[in-house]
Amino acid sequence: MPESILIVDDERGIRETLSAVLRDEGFSADAVATGEECLKAIARRAYGCVLLDVWLPGINGLETLSQMRDSNCDAAVVIISGHGNVETAVRATKLGAFDFIEKPLSIEKTVLTVRNALRQRQLERSNEEMSAELKAEYAMVGESVGMRALRKQITVVAPTDGRVLISGESGAGKELVARAIHAQSRRAAAPFIEVNSAAIPEELIESELFGHVKGSFTGATTAKKGKFEIADGATLFLDEVSDMSPNVQAKVLRVLEEQRFEPVGSNTPVSVDVRVIAATNKRLDEEIEKGTFRSDLFFRLNVIPFEVPPLRDRLEDVPLLIDHFNQHFAKAHGKKPKRFDGKAIEAMQRYSWPGNVRELRNTIERVMIMHQPHKVGVKDLPAFGDEEPPASSYRFPSFKEASDAYHREFIQRKLDEAGGNVSRAAELMGIDRSHLYRRMRALGINARG
Repeated sequence: MPESILIVDDERGIRETLSAVLRDEGFSADAVATGEECLKAIARRAYGCVLLDVWLPGINGLETLSQMRDSNCDAAVVIISGHGNVETAVRATKLGAFDFIEKPLSIEKTVLTVRNALRQRQLERSNEEMSAELKAEYAMVGESVGMRALRKQITVVAPTDGRVLISGESGAGKELVARAIHAQSRRAAAPFIEVNSAAIPEELIESELFGHVKGSFTGATTAKKGKFEIADGATLFLDEVSDMSPNVQAKVLRVLEEQRFEPVGSNTPVSVDVRVIAATNKRLDEEIEKGTFRSDLFFRLNVIPFEVPPLRDRLEDVPLLIDHFNQHFAKAHGKKPKRFDGKAIEAMQRYSWPGNVRELRNTIERVMIMHQPHKVGVKDLPAFGDEEPPASSYRFPSFKEASDAYHREFIQRKLDEAGGNVSRAAELMGIDRSHLYRRMRALGINARG
């Protein structure tokens, strides 16, 4: 369907000319002569762009624009006027006008402005949709005592610039807490920059954090900004901070103390203003005793401690999480939400979820993709180890298919326990990482877990 344009001008010749030109350009065009008629038209129909004259009989163009915004009209507005001045242009811009063009109108410029206005409006809508999807994806779901306390703590801490250390098991939701703190902070308009210390090879972590100059090491063919510099004025999330080497820990400590650093291969310091939120699935007091984590860095990071409860300690939240992921993945995969019967929900509430919320999320996604019927019962759920009987093996026509299904579930569960880290999952299973990668490829398992 062509984009619809509304022309608002008291000169009949301009209305007719613009209508004809815009229709020739593939648009749908309507035209009215007054601001009052414009308000009635936008109440009846959604327009992509409004070409709005300033000088109109009755209410003028700027007052019309003001009332359009009060009525939540999201059309892109281009102001046109034969008596343009800077003051009028500034007022129009403050009221949300996309552009301001003067009479006599250039047909080419007008059409180009309309196209640009529609493109900008589409970008804004896409950004709003993406923002809404991100909020839904990173929503903190749950009404248990632990979750309510966590949300209250976030509300208190977020507006400050205090450093936060989030502790909790893999998959419990540490990143969600970090994102919630950022979203409610004074830096919310700036990016949320994430670094997973466990996922970056030791030889690259320093360059990843602090950047490097060209030629500083083999392969450094161009200069690169590090995460600390990218996060200047924003929030930097250091996930699995306990996996940093002693050398990198020392450099991070210096940045926290001085708010400056030197990129790899450079002697020129870079000053930054970064709020650091760190997370770990290990007991840092134990790591300090082992000598693998610096106590001074711990005290720098642990200004405000957060503890995310494991899912087994808030099983009353499981039905809410099931519904949340059910709706999310139905939309993501273009399907209707499943209907989990009471016994299936009870079974999931009895399970201890060693992979925490991530394991539950993966379970619901697998059901959404693999289970064709609308209704989901206990027998349709993925195997829950020894805590729940697995789905019947008799439904597989061959030994190989039954074996592959078992191994697929087993590997997925170990990946959940390892927080999606393939190396750790291989250690848990007592096999070589390369062998696990081969089995995952053969079984069609995504390496991200």
